[in-house]
Amino acid sequence: MASAGLNAARDKMVKAGVDATAIETFAHYYRLLEHGETGMVPESSIEPIDMESLADVEVSDDDAARAIATTAVVKLNGGLGTSMGMDRAKSLLCVRRGLSFLDIIARQVLHLRRQYDAPLPLVFMNSFRTSADTMEALARYDELPVDGLPLEFLQNKEPKLLTKNLMPVSYPRDPDLEWCPPGHGDLYTALRGTGLIDRLIEEGFERVFVSNSDNLGAVPDARVAGWFATSGAPFAIEAVRRTASDRKGGHFARRKIDGRIVLRETAQTPSADQKALADLERHRYCSTNNLWFDLRAMQAELDRRGGILGLPLIRNVKTVDPADPKSAEVVQIETAMGAAIEIFDGARTIEVGRDRFVPVKTTNDLLVLRSDVYDLGDDWVLDLNTSAVPFVDLDSDHYQHVGEFDKRFPEGAPSMKEATSFRVAGDFTFGRGVRVVGDVSLKAKSAQRVAPGTVLTVDAADRA
Repeated sequence: MASAGLNAARDKMVKAGVDATAIETFAHYYRLLEHGETGMVPESSIEPIDMESLADVEVSDDDAARAIATTAVVKLNGGLGTSMGMDRAKSLLCVRRGLSFLDIIARQVLHLRRQYDAPLPLVFMNSFRTSADTMEALARYDELPVDGLPLEFLQNKEPKLLTKNLMPVSYPRDPDLEWCPPGHGDLYTALRGTGLIDRLIEEGFERVFVSNSDNLGAVPDARVAGWFATSGAPFAIEAVRRTASDRKGGHFARRKIDGRIVLRETAQTPSADQKALADLERHRYCSTNNLWFDLRAMQAELDRRGGILGLPLIRNVKTVDPADPKSAEVVQIETAMGAAIEIFDGARTIEVGRDRFVPVKTTNDLLVLRSDVYDLGDDWVLDLNTSAVPFVDLDSDHYQHVGEFDKRFPEGAPSMKEATSFRVAGDFTFGRGVRVVGDVSLKAKSAQRVAPGTVLTVDAADRA
């Protein structure tokens, strides 16, 4: 018998017009949560993993061309960039030459269509908060839609639950905040619920490449498509070697009990295992969130499981209003799409270059992307200008939100292709043509200006 909380949540979702499969998926995780499931993956249950590298794989030009011709592209585009002070689709943020993430993604795909004479449909998984802005921005690309397929489908939404009793939260001040997305693991539920997975198969497509819209390195590369198509794997994820900036992030491992590859997220790591999580020598690979799956294999598995893949639960505790720490504490039930790797027999991982993983999660990342660390080629692909991406740590009191960040770089980002690291503690505004060379650390207790043309080096004095 369903609990009062689950019944109330179901009624709320039905009234809001949420897809029936999405409601049943939510109910599945609600029951797990109700019975104390935490989704934790203890260190004792896993062991490190090794994997092949794309650099060592032979993929013929014919295999690459055939594979890209039957590949569809899905971009996850549900985020608002609230942690960066944004209130609209994060992918609308200007990143290079006055172009947004959306502009560059569209141009990457259009270029590849011409290069391979392939249909290569591009579809965005939007949220109820990003759909309108995204579709308006894409309207300028008349040639982007592919006949028979939409440019977008919507991820589902679910009620936030009060931690004290798992009842759906009520927040009359802003009812939209009563809802949350179910994590990007909702991809599979939404593809099935909207019928898009069936339509893609009907149109002759064999596989899907999925990635985040804030990762401009995630180009639907024909060589990777060829590797996946010829591997025979039903599911695969691109991985990169972890660096210092990835210490707090998730990683791949192998589950001892059955030998399956698993993706352990930070929120699934017990506090006692945080040291092991941060050990870059033990757990060497993290996910790019660039994944590939065979459409028929996914369709068959969803059918077999009644539309519920059963991905591991992620219990995310927040406040109902992210901007108000005093608002009610809630649980958001989430899943990660990469966790589907443990569902499929024969799933694979492959190490790719860091050039395929250029996520922008903070203004630290945005500064690197706007600088000369990368060139934007005629194919609209980012080319790394240096041997390694510099580490950047900007003072969150002054640079965390995009509006404040932009005020402090009014003439654009400094040159950073000669930088190793760049740390800023304090309030600095930078003039045109500033260069950062080597390891640079700036400190100040009061607002400072860095003059145009200044060369900042390891010997640059702290500023009082």
